[in-house]
Amino acid sequence: MRYGYWMPIFGGWLRNVEAENMAPTWEYNKKLAQRSEQIGYSLSLVAELNLNDIKGVEAPSLDAWSTAAALTAVTDKLEYMVAVRPTFHNPALLAKQAANIDHIGGGGRLSLNVVSSWWQNEAKMYGVHFEQHDDRYARTSEWLDVLSNLWERDHWSFQGKYYHVENTVLQPKPKTLPRPILYAGGESETAKNLIAAKCDAYVMHGDPPEKIGERIADMRKRREKLGLPPMKFGMAAYSIVRNTEDEAKKELSRITDVKASSAGYKNYQEWLAGTQLEQRVSLEDYSVSNRGLRSGLIGTPSKVLDQVAAFEKVGIDLFLLQCSPQLEEMERFAEHVIQPMSHS
Repeated sequence: MRYGYWMPIFGGWLRNVEAENMAPTWEYNKKLAQRSEQIGYSLSLVAELNLNDIKGVEAPSLDAWSTAAALTAVTDKLEYMVAVRPTFHNPALLAKQAANIDHIGGGGRLSLNVVSSWWQNEAKMYGVHFEQHDDRYARTSEWLDVLSNLWERDHWSFQGKYYHVENTVLQPKPKTLPRPILYAGGESETAKNLIAAKCDAYVMHGDPPEKIGERIADMRKRREKLGLPPMKFGMAAYSIVRNTEDEAKKELSRITDVKASSAGYKNYQEWLAGTQLEQRVSLEDYSVSNRGLRSGLIGTPSKVLDQVAAFEKVGIDLFLLQCSPQLEEMERFAEHVIQPMSHS
């Protein structure tokens, strides 16, 4: 099992708690990254949005790609899974940029989380064309073809509906062979078919182990039908580890006291309208992003350890944790979960 976490570039994960004691600054994120690789974390997901969808559009947020490049240079082991939205990036230029960061990290420390954009208002603000759901995935499919081929060969040409490159040379190639890992998530049929065909790993919103096991089994079947090697599987989760159940429940009550008037609520409603999720999302899910509470990593150390073991049994390879405040809670999780699991 690998343990990763979301880099708090938005200043937190709780839409209805104003101050989470983790400012969206370079200084805080650098401190967190350097400490995390010392205590057992192997990966950090750096999300990409130009607006802050957690704290509201007026709140600051960090740029994903420049932050990831800088963090790579000041850490030694941590892998950065950087989110990338095809509508915001030319694939040939992004392939060049990603290969460069891979070299900065010495190889094996850069991966991509390919995300099809959902936020129409953000695209409008930043002058980017916004497409409907299936059209976004058609673009993503071409985008992945260009990216992967330019990482693997030179003097390559492509003429598609969305992209056109001619006799392209990209040097240096990524140090990671055969290529940096491509992660992606999505619950629509269009998304799952594309991910099974063109990505290396599938990342999911939080849900109980039995539901996650069903999704993993489904993706494995899709992959096998294509004659491709097995995928890796990751999942978002929000963690609350406390000495007693009562303490954990008290913290859960604090963070799920939803205020529908909070700054991020309008953005959340737009996200729901722009996605095709398998399940209805509750107001509790609103308070913590990515359905993180449904993973059930909440309670005493022994309870959380049992839940981690249940996810490992159904096929999860990677947790992508969110917690608040991030640094203090990740220290607690490392002490009570990561370290005991590594010695078991």
